[in-house]
Amino acid sequence: MSNTIFKTSCAALAALYTLSASPALAKLPEPVKAMIDAAIETGDVDKVTTVLDLAKATNPDDAAEVDAISADFAAAQQQLAAQEAAAEEEKIRSAGLFQNWSGQGQIGAFRSTGNSSNTGLTAGIELQRTGINWRHKLNALADYQETAGVTTREQFLVAYEPNYQLNDRVFLYALGQYERDRFQGFSSRISASGGLGYRVIDTDSTQLSVKAGPAYRKTSFINGGSTSDIAGLAALDFDWQVSDTVKLTQDASAFIQSGNSTYISTTGLEAGLGGGLSARVAYAIEHDTAPPAGAVKTDTLTRFTLIYGF
Repeated sequence: MSNTIFKTSCAALAALYTLSASPALAKLPEPVKAMIDAAIETGDVDKVTTVLDLAKATNPDDAAEVDAISADFAAAQQQLAAQEAAAEEEKIRSAGLFQNWSGQGQIGAFRSTGNSSNTGLTAGIELQRTGINWRHKLNALADYQETAGVTTREQFLVAYEPNYQLNDRVFLYALGQYERDRFQGFSSRISASGGLGYRVIDTDSTQLSVKAGPAYRKTSFINGGSTSDIAGLAALDFDWQVSDTVKLTQDASAFIQSGNSTYISTTGLEAGLGGGLSARVAYAIEHDTAPPAGAVKTDTLTRFTLIYGF
């Protein structure tokens, strides 16, 4: 659609130039006008600016005509930008429920034999849908490890988070999250939260956002019984595109409550491999202040995965 708009705008600009080229402003030599027209047809702003500057420098007596062409081109570019923005907004507003999603999938595995036999698998998916005021995020992650034929890790997490933009910086969030980790002593842990978020940094290469709000958590234990607690959630999300192929991420969250509070930190480093593929190494720490009997307080995991973006 943007290509059609571009061609239409260029045609409109050419027509405008033809109509406005009065005898008083029609002094440019034909080769110079042809060069300017060719540059305008490309739609490359830098190229057009360069050609117009050269035309003005080599034809000082025709500076008024060059300035008029420059003003017409600037107006056409503004019109094109407005049309593209309107078209993109309309596309987002008319999109169906399963349209405009983007994200990435990751998978990693290992197998070792000899003095010990280990098999491990980690897999996950992250989806995001950005609208005019809404943004939806869906994450799922699974870790499995087997040592000498005995399962030593079995962890699952699914989280859904919609955000509503109040302005360029401030947003409202809601969070629903399900976890299962029987080696930490619980068969399920359901968390719900809602509150306020703020984008501290939001540039093309760096994004940093924080959020906080009240939360509710229900934990069902492997050995029976469950607890329900009111908690507070504080979280941080940091992404830094170090270069075209290297990205550093840091996610941290804290569910603070009486009894067992949970602190999680995940640091990741991604390196692009080309073709939508990248390699990622991530180090995660999870600390529970009062885990069930028999479970350790601090759990760490290093993941090596391949990521495919879509």
